[in-house]
Amino acid sequence: MKYHDLIYDVGLHQGEDTAFYLAKGFRVVAFEANPHLVKECSERFKQAIAADRLTIVAGAIVDPASEAARNGVVRFYRNLALTIWGTTDQAWMQRNVALGAPSEVIEVTAVDFHSSLQTHGIPHYLKIDIEGADGCCLEALRNFQERPEFLSIESEKVSFARLQQEIRLLTELGYAHFCAVQQADIHRAREPEPPREGIRAGHRFQTGSSGLFGRDLPGPWLTASSLEERYKDIFHAYRCFGDASFIRRTVIGRKLLQLAERLSRHPLPGWYDTHARLGSLDPPRTSDQRHRDRASRAGRLKQVD
Repeated sequence: MKYHDLIYDVGLHQGEDTAFYLAKGFRVVAFEANPHLVKECSERFKQAIAADRLTIVAGAIVDPASEAARNGVVRFYRNLALTIWGTTDQAWMQRNVALGAPSEVIEVTAVDFHSSLQTHGIPHYLKIDIEGADGCCLEALRNFQERPEFLSIESEKVSFARLQQEIRLLTELGYAHFCAVQQADIHRAREPEPPREGIRAGHRFQTGSSGLFGRDLPGPWLTASSLEERYKDIFHAYRCFGDASFIRRTVIGRKLLQLAERLSRHPLPGWYDTHARLGSLDPPRTSDQRHRDRASRAGRLKQVD
């Protein structure tokens, strides 16, 4: 069953996005593999948890056909320099080490995302940001006739062929409208007035958060082919300034990039999230539906207060 007041935060981290979703009046199911961050967020959001507005699922999402899924535990590389770079993907871990951010190996609970969708329902918006494992969540959606109206994933940065595969998978799931959002500028984003998603939160986004979503995105919304053309330009910047670029392999090059980043006030070349919406455009909502939504959100906010 789909719930229009529900958001999935896959990649809770320190709760940067969950805080925003709760402030906008949504219920949240959040997923986090790092047990230290689970403990931190459980304390931070204890009132929302007590009010049944937030559920935290502790563990790492894995391929249901994997050995980890059969054993119920998975190796998680907890990053010692940047907590946001924690991953179950060994290739991502090795990339992080090459960038000067080592990890330690711990074992965490393996999470079946398909079962989570069955238990908690299909959300209105699905945010996915789990280093190297986003595809597990998308594949799980194949098993459901209903899909989130909106979703976002951290887009592929290294292989353009894999980026094309991401776009193809999204279109196979029924998503027909797309938006590439530069995440390095997220701290400058502001909610529209009036907001089109939930209530106005007056939120100020932290660097590293996912930012606006759904109908609140300023756009433009693109077709799959137009999105692919957009990413061709983005990948050119990745090749020139990205993690594997020549300029980052030299001391002088890194210093020049650091200077350019200070002057521009955001990382170069930055990174992007791909937002997607279902093929059907905004369905008309009756006045009764809008009234029930407002009453439901107001009631949940009153509980927390």
